[in-house]
Amino acid sequence: MFQRRAHQVSRIVREEGVRQLGARALRTAAKRLGADSEVFPVRLEDVRAADITAHKPVVVPPIPADGSLVVNWVSTPPAPGSGGHTTMFRLIQHLESLGHTCRLYLYDVYGSRAVDHEPVIRSAYPGFRGPVLDVADGMADAHAVFASAWMTAYPAFNDPCAGKRFYLVQDYEPWFFPVGGLSALAENTYRMGFHGFTAGRFLAEKLRTEQGMAADWFDFGCDADRYHLQENTVRDGVVFYARRLAPRRAIEIGLLALELFAERHPDIAIHTYGEKIGTLGPRHVDHGLVSPDRLNDIYNRCYAGLTLSMTNVSLVPHEMLAAGCLPVVNDAVHNRVVLDNDHVRYAPATPHDLARALSDVVTTPDFATVAQAASASVSSRSWDAAGHELEKVLRRELLV
Repeated sequence: MFQRRAHQVSRIVREEGVRQLGARALRTAAKRLGADSEVFPVRLEDVRAADITAHKPVVVPPIPADGSLVVNWVSTPPAPGSGGHTTMFRLIQHLESLGHTCRLYLYDVYGSRAVDHEPVIRSAYPGFRGPVLDVADGMADAHAVFASAWMTAYPAFNDPCAGKRFYLVQDYEPWFFPVGGLSALAENTYRMGFHGFTAGRFLAEKLRTEQGMAADWFDFGCDADRYHLQENTVRDGVVFYARRLAPRRAIEIGLLALELFAERHPDIAIHTYGEKIGTLGPRHVDHGLVSPDRLNDIYNRCYAGLTLSMTNVSLVPHEMLAAGCLPVVNDAVHNRVVLDNDHVRYAPATPHDLARALSDVVTTPDFATVAQAASASVSSRSWDAAGHELEKVLRRELLV
């Protein structure tokens, strides 16, 4: 850790000067005192360099006779357990299994080097075989170049390397911010001329209709090896994915709904995970951050899972279903279009409506039969299908 920090300081001084290092130190001190002082998520020089109305000619190197492709992926530093990064690596590993080469180029506004992050990446995503590189050092030519989040679209747009530009869009990221500069900078990336590959149909239709962006989509898969029904498990609770750092998951509404639910069902355990949130009463189990295997155990102990998505739906509802735990989801078009599952329970995003929906689930007669049907409804959802769709899109777009 000390060596990593030393490299960060060295790079900041080298690239931005002592004044910027001092400014960062002041922001860090202010943050410890509770001030709002986040590091800007995209380098301003990258935004300044990106004239998004001046689309560059598409240059695709010749594809070899064996059909193998080289794909550059531009990503923020992946973290263990990150749903977005997990989906990206599933797609990458599928391409690699078909003989294609994938390179990972990291975009880190905090000053760390790729070598600092590589051990974490190799441990968390052991199936990935490609190199881990710094996008700031420039990218080598490829057949395709993927941005994977709004801030990574800027270096993908600016870099002079060959390769048709694509965009893995897993959420409508302008919605992550209040209307203002950051939401505009995120929205601008959808007008860079990239070809979108989106998590679910809702995003593809939104980008085509509102941004004029070419886009294909893939269905969410489900890791049925990890999330599944367990035998002889007694269900006695409900579960909530609670994350303060992800406002789109509406933790405030969820906790109020759980409070109301607990008043009606004091005998039902309440499980929360994602981060430690403190006590919600005598029947509350605060799991904090948990491994996927542990999460499957929790889902199998619960009748219902409260999973709120104010933007595009997460991976959680399908994983709950696989374990026979019925998701209670805020009723919204983006959730209904993507989930498209009769076992999901929808309710308006009010604490009372969500509490009533949870209550309806825990009082369902013959719940074991319902749980089996819910699990079976996602048993055929494989991530291989998403990988096959990606390769089909790449071949269609690159062979034009």
